[in-house]
Amino acid sequence: MFNQTQQLWHEKTPHPDWYGLTLHAVDGVVWRTPDTTDNDKAFSRTGNKKTTSDYPQVRMVCHMELTSHLLNSAAFDSVSVSEIDLTAQFIDKAQDNSLTLFDKGFYALGLLHRWQSQGEERHWLIPLRKGAQYKTLRKLGRGQELVELSLTAQAKKKWADAPDTLEARLITTKIKGKEVKLLTSLTDPKRYIGADIAELYSHRWEIELGYREMKQYMLQNSLTLRSKTPALVKQELWGMLLAYNLLRFMMCQMAYSLNTVMPYQIGFKQASIFLVSQLQMLPAVAPGRYPEVLRYILDMAESFVLPERRERTYPRAVKKRPSRYATRPSRKRHSA
Repeated sequence: MFNQTQQLWHEKTPHPDWYGLTLHAVDGVVWRTPDTTDNDKAFSRTGNKKTTSDYPQVRMVCHMELTSHLLNSAAFDSVSVSEIDLTAQFIDKAQDNSLTLFDKGFYALGLLHRWQSQGEERHWLIPLRKGAQYKTLRKLGRGQELVELSLTAQAKKKWADAPDTLEARLITTKIKGKEVKLLTSLTDPKRYIGADIAELYSHRWEIELGYREMKQYMLQNSLTLRSKTPALVKQELWGMLLAYNLLRFMMCQMAYSLNTVMPYQIGFKQASIFLVSQLQMLPAVAPGRYPEVLRYILDMAESFVLPERRERTYPRAVKKRPSRYATRPSRKRHSA
């Protein structure tokens, strides 16, 4: 059902393009399942030499269209399965004439080659791995070069159709004073401007926002899924992805009814509360009144438009986890 609905909703949603390419992103997320015997057998636990997770976990990878936040594909399995292996499961479903932004954790030349070779104009953009070896074929301009990367014997064994080498365009730029190297299959410098490509990578964050919308708003910050058996865990995850796409499709209709608003500018939290309340009433509404309900939803669209995003004021940082226990006041402060 997820595959059928996502195809229908994508067809009914206009996607803006960048140089004739639709914009997508691939990234992964981990879900925690209840600590039951069945889940423990089916799903692994993350850990290190000293300890392991208290709960079995599921790793998920999604492929998202960035302007609408509509999901194209998804795959999930035990946390012991890598993000790269999960991504390989839906390569054949990637769209032609598209550019997909990958996180640095997906750096695998065999994966990138298969991604671009399974269709027409299927491009990718990813940060260069630290310490990666490459051969410069020629300069393409300031901070740009055409490079050749060699695949290891292990990579060629895993990816049977992989070549010995892969040509790509390396773009070196500075973002907030920090040097960043980006690797892409967009090798034509006349057709694709280097500065535009470098600026584009920041939009990969949209898929992170999508995962936040699922965990924080749809699951209401619940740290653990509800299902106690592997089959029900999978059913719960597919149901959540299906519901997320439905809400996002409705928000696309709301945004485009305003003409000047993009779907990602619709606030997910408040809009989803409103949409759920309206959709829950449909079974009690006569079919002849469905268009009236839809018009009411579209008329309310302007109420959920977000203000322009501000630049980040403070750098990203890992925050200290709050304690569940009360903190004892300092003796010095008490004596003062």
